Amino acid sequence: MKESTTPRSDQLVGHAWLCPNVALVMKETFSAFVFSNDPENSHRSVQQVTLSDIATDGVLIEVEWSSVNFKDGLASTTSGRISRLKPMIPGVDLAGTVVDPAGSDFVVGQKVLAHGYDIGVSRHGGYAQFARVPAEWIIALPENLTTREVMVIGTGGFTAALSVMALEEHGLEPGSGPVLVTGATGGVGSMAVSMLAGRGYEVVASSGKASAAEFLLGLGAARVIDRQELSEDDPKPLQTTTYAGAIDCVGGATLANLIKRLNYGAAVAASGLTGGTSIPTSVMPFILRGVALLGIDSVQTPMDARREVWKRIASDLKPKGLESIGHSIGLGDLDGVLTAILKGEVSGRYVVSPTGQDS
Repeated sequence: MKESTTPRSDQLVGHAWLCPNVALVMKETFSAFVFSNDPENSHRSVQQVTLSDIATDGVLIEVEWSSVNFKDGLASTTSGRISRLKPMIPGVDLAGTVVDPAGSDFVVGQKVLAHGYDIGVSRHGGYAQFARVPAEWIIALPENLTTREVMVIGTGGFTAALSVMALEEHGLEPGSGPVLVTGATGGVGSMAVSMLAGRGYEVVASSGKASAAEFLLGLGAARVIDRQELSEDDPKPLQTTTYAGAIDCVGGATLANLIKRLNYGAAVAASGLTGGTSIPTSVMPFILRGVALLGIDSVQTPMDARREVWKRIASDLKPKGLESIGHSIGLGDLDGVLTAILKGEVSGRYVVSPTGQDS
């Protein structure tokens, strides 16, 4: 992998469409954001790579958009212990156009998306102009969504949709009462606020960013509370019932404290750990109020369920305000944004264009 600052988005496409096995363009180079994760000399930079650098198998996709997730931040540091390749092209999700179907049912020119599984972990991810992805990890782009929109939604929005659907399967309905979203300015949280509000729920958004109130109210939150109301240690096993349901993107003490405030029989869908991996709570909310803790895993969701979730996202769960939530950047901007997301300094969703397009 060679250092470069000169991306060339059209180097491969004209040739690859004419060469089913792409053999004739294996020596062509294209831009990628590479994490050299050597503990003694780690660094991140835009480099020139070849197809043989990214993989020798899988459907070849010209990446139009990827996105920045907390997991990407972890995968781009040696302390995160996420990445399994050395060096590594991060990016746990991507959307773009099929260049070489590699014998799959996909066709040249088809718009697709992929996220989760081992993308950006033990297989090179979406922070490059091209990616190879196993066909069984790929979904045809849903109707009513563009490649940029699905990446503004991205892994964060997919996780939010899983959370909303889990709560509704548990019995939550619009009109049940306030629904709390913690970490509401983050990728999952902001999507959850918008999705719940669009479904008619009374959404209470919790955030530590005082300047984010206008942003969250614009997404549909009925009110915004300071995260300190839930993040401080509380020795009491129960608190006054307040919420008909919750989506927790934080974990730790925040999750423990909101569990104490759930209505009888209510549930919280949990997917975050920025506040810690331990839950300092007791069995009291569970055995006295019958509350439920629903774990949300978006990485290994089976493909049939994955398709159904994206159908919902393209219809009644499509977030409003995607333009205001999504901020477009290029590969050269990734280093700063990946650092910021780990510090909790990011609001909304950052989408990455490896070719530098704006929309």
